[in-house]
Amino acid sequence: MKTNLTLIGMPGAGKSTVGIILAKTLSIGFIDTDILIQINQQKSLQEIIDASDYLNLRRIEKNEICKLNVTNHVIATGGSAAYSEKAMRHLQTLSTLVFLHVDYEEIIRRIKNFETRGIAKADNQSFRELFAERQILYRKYADTIITCSALDQEEVSVQIAATFRSQQ
Repeated sequence: MKTNLTLIGMPGAGKSTVGIILAKTLSIGFIDTDILIQINQQKSLQEIIDASDYLNLRRIEKNEICKLNVTNHVIATGGSAAYSEKAMRHLQTLSTLVFLHVDYEEIIRRIKNFETRGIAKADNQSFRELFAERQILYRKYADTIITCSALDQEEVSVQIAATFRSQQ
């Protein structure tokens, strides 16, 4: 039985915040793969992109995810984790994948720091194009989809916890 929950979704979907609340609610550990990257690289996500490119950030992200070997954790992934089939397959062996779906307009409302947030996207790609491209990937890997646009983080956590407990 899988004892981990992995949260996937767009930047601004609430993966980190919901993950912390969920870990507390379920009395299990919490890992944020963006923080792991920053600790191990000694740079912010944006600094990694600025020093190389977004594809390097995705490569680093894949490597960090593939090193994970935990039980009883909530794992919050970076928004671009879904680009790596290897990373996603690894997460699927460890956990139940939950896609925090937030509609485009709500993501735009939530994100104020597009230029400095460290979003892994091509220079010529619009955020709307990135959003559309990633929706397909998130749905491909998700075991469960939670529609979050009209919910606060507590409500999202309660829904996920109820689903997770019912599977135990």
